[in-house]
Amino acid sequence: MKALYKGRPAYVWEISKTGERPDWIEEALSKNNIYWLDNRVRILMTALRPPVVKKLKMGEGGTIGGGVDALGVYAYGYVGDFLDATNQRVVSKERFLKHYQVLGV
Repeated sequence: MKALYKGRPAYVWEISKTGERPDWIEEALSKNNIYWLDNRVRILMTALRPPVVKKLKMGEGGTIGGGVDALGVYAYGYVGDFLDATNQRVVSKERFLKHYQVLGV
Protein backbone atom coordinates (compact mmCIF):
# COMPACT_ATOMS: atom_id res chain seq x y z
CA MET A 1 0.00 0.00 0.00
CA LYS A 2 1.03 3.59 -0.39
CA ALA A 3 1.39 5.84 2.62
CA LEU A 4 2.99 9.09 3.69
CA TYR A 5 5.69 9.16 6.33
CA LYS A 6 6.88 12.61 7.40
CA GLY A 7 5.13 14.02 4.33
CA ARG A 8 6.96 11.75 1.88
CA PRO A 9 5.56 8.77 -0.06
CA ALA A 10 6.42 5.30 1.21
CA TYR A 11 5.58 1.77 0.09
CA VAL A 12 4.48 -0.35 3.02
CA TRP A 13 3.15 -3.86 3.54
CA GLU A 14 1.20 -5.08 6.54
CA ILE A 15 2.93 -8.32 7.41
CA SER A 16 0.39 -11.08 6.93
CA LYS A 17 0.36 -14.68 5.77
CA THR A 18 -3.07 -14.34 4.14
CA GLY A 19 -3.43 -10.65 3.20
CA GLU A 20 -2.75 -8.93 -0.09
CA ARG A 21 0.86 -8.91 -1.26
CA PRO A 22 2.21 -6.36 -3.71
CA ASP A 23 4.40 -7.58 -6.58
CA TRP A 24 7.62 -6.44 -4.86
CA ILE A 25 6.72 -8.52 -1.79
CA GLU A 26 5.96 -11.60 -3.93
CA GLU A 27 9.33 -11.15 -5.66
CA ALA A 28 11.15 -10.84 -2.32
CA LEU A 29 9.41 -13.97 -0.98
CA SER A 30 10.28 -15.97 -4.10
CA LYS A 31 13.96 -14.99 -3.76
CA ASN A 32 13.96 -15.69 0.01
CA ASN A 33 14.77 -12.04 0.73
CA ILE A 34 11.70 -12.26 2.96
CA TYR A 35 11.45 -15.59 4.74
CA TRP A 36 8.71 -16.84 7.08
CA LEU A 37 9.76 -18.12 10.52
CA ASP A 38 6.48 -19.20 12.16
CA ASN A 39 4.58 -15.93 12.82
CA ARG A 40 7.38 -13.56 11.91
CA VAL A 41 9.45 -12.77 8.85
CA ARG A 42 13.16 -12.30 8.35
CA ILE A 43 13.78 -9.47 5.88
CA LEU A 44 16.97 -8.73 3.98
CA MET A 45 16.38 -4.98 3.72
CA THR A 46 19.10 -4.25 1.18
CA ALA A 47 17.50 -6.63 -1.32
CA LEU A 48 14.00 -5.08 -1.31
CA ARG A 49 12.88 -3.45 -4.52
CA PRO A 50 9.73 -1.38 -3.94
CA PRO A 51 8.45 0.71 -6.86
CA VAL A 52 10.41 3.92 -7.34
CA VAL A 53 8.65 6.78 -5.57
CA LYS A 54 10.61 9.64 -7.12
CA LYS A 55 13.80 10.35 -8.97
CA LEU A 56 16.77 10.65 -6.67
CA LYS A 57 18.59 13.96 -6.81
CA MET A 58 22.36 14.06 -6.58
CA GLY A 59 23.43 14.44 -2.98
CA GLU A 60 19.95 13.95 -1.51
CA GLY A 61 19.66 11.67 1.48
CA GLY A 62 23.23 10.37 1.43
CA THR A 63 22.86 6.79 0.23
CA ILE A 64 20.21 5.10 -1.85
CA GLY A 65 17.86 3.03 0.28
CA GLY A 66 17.76 5.13 3.42
CA GLY A 67 21.31 4.55 4.60
CA VAL A 68 21.16 0.86 5.48
CA ASP A 69 24.68 -0.48 5.79
CA ALA A 70 26.15 -2.67 3.09
CA LEU A 71 26.46 -5.73 5.32
CA GLY A 72 22.97 -7.00 4.45
CA VAL A 73 21.61 -6.90 7.98
CA TYR A 74 18.33 -8.69 8.52
CA ALA A 75 15.27 -7.13 10.14
CA TYR A 76 12.45 -9.11 11.74
CA GLY A 77 8.76 -8.35 11.78
CA TYR A 78 5.75 -10.08 13.25
CA VAL A 79 2.29 -10.62 11.77
CA GLY A 80 0.48 -7.27 12.14
CA ASP A 81 3.65 -5.15 11.93
CA PHE A 82 4.32 -2.99 8.88
CA LEU A 83 7.30 -3.21 6.56
CA ASP A 84 8.23 0.23 5.22
CA ALA A 85 10.42 -0.70 2.27
CA THR A 86 11.02 2.89 1.18
CA ASN A 87 12.58 3.84 4.52
CA GLN A 88 13.83 0.28 5.15
CA ARG A 89 12.29 -0.33 8.56
CA VAL A 90 9.71 -2.44 10.34
CA VAL A 91 7.22 -0.60 12.56
CA SER A 92 4.55 -1.81 14.96
CA LYS A 93 0.89 -1.33 14.08
CA GLU A 94 0.59 1.23 16.88
CA ARG A 95 3.51 3.28 15.56
CA PHE A 96 2.26 2.95 11.97
CA LEU A 97 -1.18 4.30 12.85
CA LYS A 98 0.42 7.18 14.76
CA HIS A 99 3.07 8.26 12.25
CA TYR A 100 1.84 7.20 8.78
CA GLN A 101 -1.05 8.37 6.62
CA VAL A 102 -2.47 5.69 4.30
CA LEU A 103 -2.95 6.89 0.69
CA GLY A 104 -4.18 3.72 -0.99
CA VAL A 105 -3.55 0.09 -1.76
